[in-house]
Amino acid sequence: MSLEQRIPRTLPVMFSNNIVIYPFTLLPLVIKDDKMKIIIDYALANDKLLAFFFSDGVDAEMNPKLKIMGTAVSIIRMIRNQDGSISLLLQGVTRILLEKVVQTKPFLKVEVEPIVDENNNSPEIQAKRKIASELVEKVIEESSELTRDISIGLKNINLNNRFADVVSGNLPLPVKEKQEILEALDLNIRFDLLNKFMTNLIKQLKIENRIRNKIQLEMEEDQRKYFLKEQMDAIKEELGEDNEMDMEIIKWENKIKEKKLPEYVKDVAEEELSRMAFMNTSSSEYNLIRNYLQWIIELPWNKFSKDRLNLKKIEQILNKDHFGLNKAKERILEFIAVKKLKNKLKGPILCFVGPPGVGKTSLGRSIARSMKRKFIRISLGGIHDEAEIRGHRRTYVGAMPGKIISEIKRCGTSNPLFMLDEIDKVGKDFRGDPTSALLEVLDPEQNYSFMDNYLDLKYDLSEIFFITTANRLDTIPAPLRDRMEIIEFSGYTEEDKIEIARRYLIKKELENNGLTSKNIRISKSAVIELIRYYVREAGVRNLQRIIAKIMRKVARKVAEGDDHLFSITKNNVSEYLGHRKYLLELANRKPEVGVVTGMAWTIYGGEILFCEATKMKGNGKLILTGLLGEVMKESAQIALSFIKSNADKYNINIEDFDKYDIHIHLPSGSVPKEGPSAGVTLTTALISLLTGQKVKHDISMTGEITLLGNVLPIGGVRDKVLAAKRAGIKKVLLPKENMEDFNDIPEKMKAGVEVAFESHIDDILEEVLIKK
Repeated sequence: MSLEQRIPRTLPVMFSNNIVIYPFTLLPLVIKDDKMKIIIDYALANDKLLAFFFSDGVDAEMNPKLKIMGTAVSIIRMIRNQDGSISLLLQGVTRILLEKVVQTKPFLKVEVEPIVDENNNSPEIQAKRKIASELVEKVIEESSELTRDISIGLKNINLNNRFADVVSGNLPLPVKEKQEILEALDLNIRFDLLNKFMTNLIKQLKIENRIRNKIQLEMEEDQRKYFLKEQMDAIKEELGEDNEMDMEIIKWENKIKEKKLPEYVKDVAEEELSRMAFMNTSSSEYNLIRNYLQWIIELPWNKFSKDRLNLKKIEQILNKDHFGLNKAKERILEFIAVKKLKNKLKGPILCFVGPPGVGKTSLGRSIARSMKRKFIRISLGGIHDEAEIRGHRRTYVGAMPGKIISEIKRCGTSNPLFMLDEIDKVGKDFRGDPTSALLEVLDPEQNYSFMDNYLDLKYDLSEIFFITTANRLDTIPAPLRDRMEIIEFSGYTEEDKIEIARRYLIKKELENNGLTSKNIRISKSAVIELIRYYVREAGVRNLQRIIAKIMRKVARKVAEGDDHLFSITKNNVSEYLGHRKYLLELANRKPEVGVVTGMAWTIYGGEILFCEATKMKGNGKLILTGLLGEVMKESAQIALSFIKSNADKYNINIEDFDKYDIHIHLPSGSVPKEGPSAGVTLTTALISLLTGQKVKHDISMTGEITLLGNVLPIGGVRDKVLAAKRAGIKKVLLPKENMEDFNDIPEKMKAGVEVAFESHIDDILEEVLIKK
């Protein structure tokens, strides 16, 4: 097979600004760039050949400033690594000449002409090869990177042109000089360049070796001074002179005795101290041991704060600090009651799950205050490094303990209330998985012997009261979820928000803004106006912000000298906050064909959503928009299949499915929507569209649909019912199997909303479709 037959006319391009490959040479390469991976995949799928060019351009792909001469290379081996990179072994095949660029997107592709490299055995070439062999020997003598194996291998190469290429590829020559040798097609010129560059390389290596020898002599002088200093210290000791280091060791010995450390900790501290006694104070190891001893001494190994176990007092404090949250308060009081009776109890692991702004973190702070425990809070959001939890080993430069041990040292007791915020937002990457480290921390059966990498000593965490918070559970790994007791925080009702605003938020913002009740008074009607038309949330964080905004505007007027009482009512709220931000969803709605009111649950609480369906002439396509997730798209397909299989039952012409395209849209297209609970909503919208029957707009529904039309249970019932009530919905349709979930909702939250429980889609259609 000829060279022209083996090398295609067009090849994908791999370019580099620091590598030149010669024919017959091997090159290992690691590829991390995604665009380069596309080129590799293309070559592997075809003939495993690439055009390799040295590029001195900054942006070689968009405006390639490539040298004319390059090398066709073959992919000998390819391995995909765990970190996503690709390890390649490339072998040069032949020189190629770039003729023209034929493609730039998605990767660079060029037309090339293979160049036949003729061998030459003339006496002149033989002489130049001999000189080159002698120069290679000198380079090996001066370089620490090259071995004698190279010169042995070169003796076995018969072809002079291959000899020149192999030498050029293995020597540490500058990349531009290597390219110059590659472009020399005349073998005489190629050997002249090679011998010239090797002569310069030998001169450079000699200069570098001379400098290294000088540095080595200076290091030996430093070592000599160190030994002399050690001898001087020994002489001082014999003469009885005071030694600062001895004083330092005595000071640490006293600290270890006074601290009353556990026996196994004391043994390690004394061992480290004995090592430190034989070290020079200026050495880095001395300071590392000193820092380690500092951590051991300052940790509260046997120090515990005394718990307040008066249940009535604790309940009083919790109720004073927070309105509602009865389930969480009840669980805390149960824990304290058991601890009071048993006197010793392993700390529980509670997980507060709920929308933002419902008081998860602030309740943790209130629990610590009621029990008279120190409060620690760390945010786990965005942590990717396992060492943040377990610490770094002392062999690393700048090593420190993890956040758990660091915070315990800071608070000064071994039984604080420890809040791990945003545990659902922990990430993982090549540095490890922090959730794996938390498996030991948050397990009462294991955390009595928690091992921090820096301390390398067991530390008892069993007396710590751990509380974690999360907005959602599905992102928490199952083994970690299994170690925690889940307490769900649902969104507040309108009545709850009114009470929270009047009892807590207004008072807090009065103090924050330097005002008093003589300056401003916010009426109940104004609070209701704020809740209904200016914020839309499950918690009260944004409600507090807009109250603060009103307070700031009043504070400015008071600061300017206006001291009359500012009365805020629903009629003048707009003067401070502008026009209403939200309107009731049903205010401008009426029964329509193909428009159904559904309910959804998000990490921010419950929401109602409107499902719209329409049809147009086409060929039976189903179009879904509104940023729907895969599960919701599957629900739409299930709904369509159910309707097709029951077309006669609902008086739908089966031929219409091939004549029309159906488009389903859920408004608020920028908000992701996922889950199976919209199944009945999608089915109702399609049946309404295809039968021409209008849907009652003041009835909302939720439930998963099956191919048989059965309605399956869903989650987030409480939040969905609250959202429907907030939007002015008259009636809510829930799956029959969610009846117990609905019964758990307090009566005041259910007031004003009629609920029906359905088990089949036909029951729902009977409720919501308006007969023609």
